[in-house]
Amino acid sequence: MFSITVRDHIMIAHSFRGEVFGPAQRLHGATFLVDATFRREQLDEDNIVVDIGLATQELRTITAELNYRNLDDEPEFAGVNTSTEFLAKVIADRLAERIGKGALGEGAKGLSGITVTLHESHIAWASYERGL
Repeated sequence: MFSITVRDHIMIAHSFRGEVFGPAQRLHGATFLVDATFRREQLDEDNIVVDIGLATQELRTITAELNYRNLDDEPEFAGVNTSTEFLAKVIADRLAERIGKGALGEGAKGLSGITVTLHESHIAWASYERGL
């Protein structure tokens, strides 16, 4: 399996519901490094996994939709605990949608999966992996 990874970051604010979250139930900020890994079994006709420039551009488009937002105020996240794991899935699903619409070029049709990892710190991160 071949893969490439591109990276961006987001800065968000949010709060959680539930005793399990302790002090994070209060509004707080978070900065995440966002890694998107694209996988395929065979390289395309240009011997690449996917156009790294387009992958970077599309990830940046998605992160811009979340960056500098209080997620508690976003209608699409109303009543949702926007955990690191949940946000990894949101970003992966948005990337998959863009891939399906051709935003990463014809070569991206051969992708078999993507993984999005959000790094909360140098010692904690969460990922979501999905097929395409």
